[in-house]
Amino acid sequence: MGEQHGCQTCHGDTDAHVADPTMKNVLVYQAKGGSAVDELSAKCLACHDSDTHMAMWKMSKHSRNDISCFNCHTMHATRGAVDQPTKCFTCHRDIKVAVNKQSHHPIIENKIKCSDCHNTHGTATQHMIKDDTVNQLCYQCHAEKRGPFVWEHSPVEENCLICHSPHGSRHAKLLVEKVPNVCQDCHDWSRHPGTPYDANAGFTGSSPSNRFFARSCLNCHGAIHGSANFENHGLRQ
Repeated sequence: MGEQHGCQTCHGDTDAHVADPTMKNVLVYQAKGGSAVDELSAKCLACHDSDTHMAMWKMSKHSRNDISCFNCHTMHATRGAVDQPTKCFTCHRDIKVAVNKQSHHPIIENKIKCSDCHNTHGTATQHMIKDDTVNQLCYQCHAEKRGPFVWEHSPVEENCLICHSPHGSRHAKLLVEKVPNVCQDCHDWSRHPGTPYDANAGFTGSSPSNRFFARSCLNCHGAIHGSANFENHGLRQ
């Protein structure tokens, strides 16, 4: 905004309020200020009218939950007074717990921020992510997992979140479960049985429990995102 703005630009008829403080015709940007949420947001959007702010706001999850601009933005303080994750964690406390787990995206280290993945003003996608699908969003940073591969692992093609938690996990590599449990959610005993133990097989480094219960899936299947060999099902080369 190049032009100068005074109190009345945002608060309305402040002169009348000064003349008679009992008049409640001014906009108050506080949670319990008495002004309607839609009215407050409309006042902000009168100036901040770019497509970034306007296009999806009214149908966004934030707007539908009566979140107004002032819930996240301060009108008088300078930008950056509070870092973005701290502000988001005010409401999203479950995410604050997640990003402090052992395995997490580096949000608390200030290497990425919430808006790298989410558009807080709304999108046409679930969870207000900034790309058309979860996978497309993940591939912006994790391009090496994209392929194309000769052998494709179906869950990888479908949705990264089948195996990974997006914010944090108590398991390595943000996995939703530890290996082999995460593997056995799909590769159960009936569909992917272990190899019967043969004491004479000469397969060193294995044991009956490893081979029957898939405790060492990643020892053999290291290329879990995809492989250049159609027949090897992600086996290490």
